[in-house]
Amino acid sequence: MLTIPASFPDNFLWGVSTSSHQFEGGNTLNQWHDWESAGHIRSGHACGDACDWWQNAERDLELCSQLGLNALRISIEWSRMEPSYGHWSDSAVVRYREILREARRRGLRVFVSLHHFTHPRWFEARGGFLDAQAPELFRHYAKRAVRSFGDLVTDWVTFNEPNVYAAFGYLFGEFPPGRLNELNSTLSVFSGMMRAHAAAYDVLHREQPEANVGLAVNYVVFEPARDNILDRQLASAYDTLFNRATLSYLQGTPLPLPFAMMAAPVPECAGKIDFVGLNVYNRLHVRAPLGEKFGPGGLHVPRNVPQGDRGVAAPYGEAYPKVVSAAVEAYAPLGRPMYVMENGVPDRTDRIRPWLLVNSLRELRRMWQLGYDVRGYFHWSLVDNFEWSEGWHLRFGLYALDELTQQRTARPSAEIYRQIIADKGIRRETLEQWEKAPGE
Repeated sequence: MLTIPASFPDNFLWGVSTSSHQFEGGNTLNQWHDWESAGHIRSGHACGDACDWWQNAERDLELCSQLGLNALRISIEWSRMEPSYGHWSDSAVVRYREILREARRRGLRVFVSLHHFTHPRWFEARGGFLDAQAPELFRHYAKRAVRSFGDLVTDWVTFNEPNVYAAFGYLFGEFPPGRLNELNSTLSVFSGMMRAHAAAYDVLHREQPEANVGLAVNYVVFEPARDNILDRQLASAYDTLFNRATLSYLQGTPLPLPFAMMAAPVPECAGKIDFVGLNVYNRLHVRAPLGEKFGPGGLHVPRNVPQGDRGVAAPYGEAYPKVVSAAVEAYAPLGRPMYVMENGVPDRTDRIRPWLLVNSLRELRRMWQLGYDVRGYFHWSLVDNFEWSEGWHLRFGLYALDELTQQRTARPSAEIYRQIIADKGIRRETLEQWEKAPGE
């Protein structure tokens, strides 16, 4: 007999998330294309046609229908919309409108991200979000987007993971422009992005009064590796800077010292958020790197924790379903609806993805039962995609992709997700089957 111990609400959103550069293919006018061309992809791969969405997105919209999804997150590519400064592409608008119309025809509520790590080459040449004019340039882009697509979209994500963009581009050197250990630049870029968010929020609401405008933040659990003051302090510093800086800006409060001395206040950002997107994947263990090498910045992934596939040079991170509840609790004080907008694991053989999917949704359901305003779950991702500096090495898809032939093959986790969506809940036998991570 079918038993579903706790169902999700009828209006819950079930989706997947994608991004323009990782899915469309042929994006040659942004800074990531230049980064790839300079040989910075660890796997040696190139994005190329990616998942061929620019030509054939409709093929994967059919997969969305087969899964029973009612929501989809995509991004539009600024470098397609404005390939050179002040020059806008009508053909890009036409193609995006085709994709959006088809998604709506299939009953998908589409959340559109304006910036998912990529922007035009000309914008990068000006200094990106270090440029004092960046918020105004981004406002113009947001205005163009809402005027082009506002009859098809009301849900907007201004930025995907500004904390990741700033840290990986200016602190860890893994994203363009590849700067290392520039904490002042990291904080300046971050505050510049939050100013741009505020400017975009204003223009989106002015042009479209019914607009629903948020952003997506990446949240990581930082766990002290040892019970000592140095590990605890370093873990707290990571949590403050990476997880809670966005929250501070949106609440209109300064960052804690000493970061407030290096980060410009953004008072215009306070309260300018209609929903929060939470991108939740990992737990990282933190050990003060004194007298020994213990990973970059003391971050560490123990061997005996649940993990997906390893990156080219390092572990990807501990797969940790309880990061869902940690993130929800952290951002609940904003008093805004929350959506898990990314959750997944690199797993070519589907060894651990079903466990993570089931238990992350169990955590999300628990938070809803406790009264938290969580309204949807978007899995990362629908099909395998070009995974930034890891290239095609890491595989996140519910569907496996042969990037050479563009053939899709469903992994078992696709059927598990389809079943959960159809039932609006997790079957008891599914919970029991995936109660423990493989290998435990």
